[in-house]
Formats: sequence, structure tokens, C-alpha cells
Amino acid sequence: MRYFVTVAEELHFGRAATRLHMSQPPLSRAVKRLEAEVGAPLFVRSSTGVTLTPVGGVLLEEARSLLDHADRVRVRVSAAAGAATLTIGILGDGTDPGVARLAAAYRRSRPGIDIRVRETDLTDPTCGLRAGLVDVALTRAPFDETALTVRALRDDPVGVVLRADDPLAHRDGLRLAELSDRRWFQFPPGIDPLWQTYWNGGAPREGPVVRAVQECLQAVLWNGTVGLAPLGHDVPSELAVVPLLDMPPSRVVAVWNEGDPNPLVRSFIETATAAYRI
Repeated sequence: MRYFVTVAEELHFGRAATRLHMSQPPLSRAVKRLEAEVGAPLFVRSSTGVTLTPVGGVLLEEARSLLDHADRVRVRVSAAAGAATLTIGILGDGTDPGVARLAAAYRRSRPGIDIRVRETDLTDPTCGLRAGLVDVALTRAPFDETALTVRALRDDPVGVVLRADDPLAHRDGLRLAELSDRRWFQFPPGIDPLWQTYWNGGAPREGPVVRAVQECLQAVLWNGTVGLAPLGHDVPSELAVVPLLDMPPSRVVAVWNEGDPNPLVRSFIETATAAYRI
């Protein structure tokens, strides 16, 4: 199920295999076995990637719920056993060199701690923290901070993602007003309104609903939708990122539950703060 969900979010077997730290053939075989068990195709395959079939779309929603429940079980069992385990939620918005530095520093300082990582899509900016699935999250603000403690780690300038053949794609910079007549990607209903508003450039917008980074990029590629991304993130050659001159930066933050007495959380925050200063 985790393999299937990853392929569904990436819409590409190669990218999914990279994200899962495995080669592509066993991933393809696992998905084919799942399709055999379900008795129907889950993906429509092409040379450029995959799309979900109607059956695949239904299974994706059920699989996410199932995996969330499995994560809750694991958290509760670990807590009952008193294991020295720290579960970290990470927003699946692409590679961040700060995370690699943090992982190396934390392994050196806390070699006996079992670290578990839960990567989430763009629909949950707290990465499972509010649901009790993680102890601490590495994510991006803004979002509702009620009952949470937030530590700012870095500010990233933001750009607009456009098709490479878009008339605006070769500009050195753009302002939000120049994009007012464009369609923007949307997150599903019920998403944190501060989070949605930020990624819509501070104004109500209309456009296709997406959940994952790759879905955002595909919406730009196929529909000419406006997408936003922190500068420095790699995008396919068919797309371009132009700096937004009047867009507030995207804050990389560590967040944990207010008043959490867990010493592992405190040590993680201290290590994260130091790692992101480099």
C-alpha cells in the first residue's frame, strides 16, 4: 500500500522508486501484484508517467486512511513499550539540503535513538502532528499555530512555476498582480486556510485541486496553471521558475506540541536550529 500511494503521489515509477530508496523493477512488480489482487488496473501507464484509473483513485483514498491508522498503532505501541523512538514528520515538497545536515548531526549526537520519518503530502502542513502521528515536524509556515510551538529555521524566497514556453517564463521577476488572470492550483476543501491563502498568493483563486508536489507540477505542465515553489527547487526542463518580487518568503520551521516534555523533542529542536544555521 505504501508503494502504491507513493507512485500515485509522484505519478511516475522512477521518481517513486527514488523517493522509496529502491530500484524501479521491484516497485513495478509490487504494484502489479496489488493490481492482480484488486482485479483491476490502478494506473494508466505511458512513456511519460502514469495516471490513476477510477479504481486507483478509490483505492488511494482508502490506502491513505489505512496507512494513517497503521502509523497511529505504531506510535501507541512504541509509547507503551517505552522505546527510545522519535517520529519526525516531513513535508514532501522536494529535497532540502538542511534535512541531510540535520540527519547527520542528530545521528552523531544521539546514535542510540530510533528515528522514524513520516512524509506527508501538501494537504497537512503539520505533517501529522495534530493527528498525533509524529512527535515533531519539519515543515513550512504559515498555518494555524494554536497549541503548537514553532521554531523558525530558514526563510526561502518564492517563485512562480510556469511552462517554459509561457510568455512570462523568461522574465527576471514578476509581481502577483501580473498573475491575477491566471488559474492557480488549489488544495482540497478543509485545508488550513492560512496555508491555502499563502500558496494562493494571498487572494482567492480558482483552479485544479492537487495534493502533492508532482500533481502541482503536472497541473502547470498540462493546464498552464500557476504554481508556487521555493526558489532553488529543481523542476522539469519543460517548466521554469521566476522569482516573485512581492511574495513573502516561505519559512522553514520545526514545530512540536506546546508544552511537550519529551527530552528527545527538545534535543531535536536544538540540533535542527544549529544545523540550519550552517
